Amino acid sequence: MELGIEDKVVLVTGGSSGLGRALCRTLAEEGARVALCGRDKDRLAAAESELKTSGADAVGVVADVTRAEDLNRFVNTATQRWGRIDAIVNNAGRSAAKLVEESCDLDWEDDIDLKLSSAVRLVRTALPWLRESRGSIVNVLAIGAKTPGAGSTPSSVSRAAGMALTKALSKELGKDGIRVNAVLVGLIESGQWERRAAESNVDLSSYYVALGRDAGIPLERVGKAEEFADLVTLLLSERTSYVTGTAINIDGGLCDVV
Repeated sequence: MELGIEDKVVLVTGGSSGLGRALCRTLAEEGARVALCGRDKDRLAAAESELKTSGADAVGVVADVTRAEDLNRFVNTATQRWGRIDAIVNNAGRSAAKLVEESCDLDWEDDIDLKLSSAVRLVRTALPWLRESRGSIVNVLAIGAKTPGAGSTPSSVSRAAGMALTKALSKELGKDGIRVNAVLVGLIESGQWERRAAESNVDLSSYYVALGRDAGIPLERVGKAEEFADLVTLLLSERTSYVTGTAINIDGGLCDVV
């Protein structure tokens, strides 16, 4: 199936590792031009090198998405190189969950700034270019946005706000031909699980098998980063040109809410 994403310019935050890096690989395989950012200079350089070695037209920008000047530099780097922006993926984030009584104001401020405010900043900065291209936005969230559990704040609250932002932007920007969707992640292979397996001195494959079995996932397995990347790429493509304002779970059926 032709996705119609070849030569499109896509910006991905948090693209230097994990799900973001897998997404950049998939986008590059489909012929997209990829700008990725991350805070770790070495990991970013490795991700950029991997893409370029595969023949991709890609550029990495060291950036902290909580800093407006860094996001301006990220957008400027892409537009100066390619003269357009066709899509952005707000993927930057980290695991942050604890009991409310154990959290402080700074925990909440930092999490909201990283997961919500940074997305707003990037949308605002890239909006003139997205209007010109009638582009697309995907916000990467988590299923906790729909079904928050005990001890899941502030992360689940920030993610729920991201889901509200997705719907609001879809209504606000639809007249400009800009589509806005969200992908809600469940248990998917990533660096955090690799670290936990290593800390427990457990073989990674065995760890994933046990995690998929014990977590109550109907498909009885943990998802793959490539499966996440395929879904996001599809949402950015011309094949989903009538899909906007929706939040799609990628969780093997784990979430109790549709």
